[in-house]
Amino acid sequence: MTKSKFKQSLQGYEISVTGRHIHVTDAMKNHAIDKVSKIERFSDRIIDASVTMDIQKLDHKVDIVLKVDHITIKASASSESMYQSVDKAVHKIQSQLLKYKNKLKAHQAKGVSVVDMHVNVYGREKERELEETNDEISQENLRLAELQYQPHQIVKTETKPMKLLSYDEAIMKMELSGDAFMIFRSEEDNKVKVIYRREDEDFGIIEVE
Repeated sequence: MTKSKFKQSLQGYEISVTGRHIHVTDAMKNHAIDKVSKIERFSDRIIDASVTMDIQKLDHKVDIVLKVDHITIKASASSESMYQSVDKAVHKIQSQLLKYKNKLKAHQAKGVSVVDMHVNVYGREKERELEETNDEISQENLRLAELQYQPHQIVKTETKPMKLLSYDEAIMKMELSGDAFMIFRSEEDNKVKVIYRREDEDFGIIEVE
């Protein structure tokens, strides 16, 4: 697999360009950086941006991930030209960013209620450093297998904000982030809801209270 990566620092943030299954030429890199940097006119709060170029047969795919303030906006595009795919993905990012800014203005006008949620992160206990032994290879393999399939344990605890959102705002945030699900408190009835992304790209909302 061919893989290449470039980084360029701009005013206050960094753009990275990565190639998978393709060698990213200087022309391709410069085109991507030029197009992505023009997003600055839509927001002066960009933290960083990444562009991933991938090619499968005739399909030239571009994925862009843009971090703005506390949100992550993702967009993908495919075509028969990597340059066209870059342009299409950047256009999607700009449209989503404008939509977010308009929604944000309306939401800020009425204020935002945020509640912190404590999240336990489960993971397997890190394997301790192995002592040198003269055990047979089969015994070592058995020990490693037991480590791999042992029950998950809490490895850290995080705090996530649970915001008061309308259904439209919750859907907007899901569209921008590309996340699988989000927990929020709805403005409609002040109850905790879980919005999730379906396989058909529609969204389902679960009432947990």
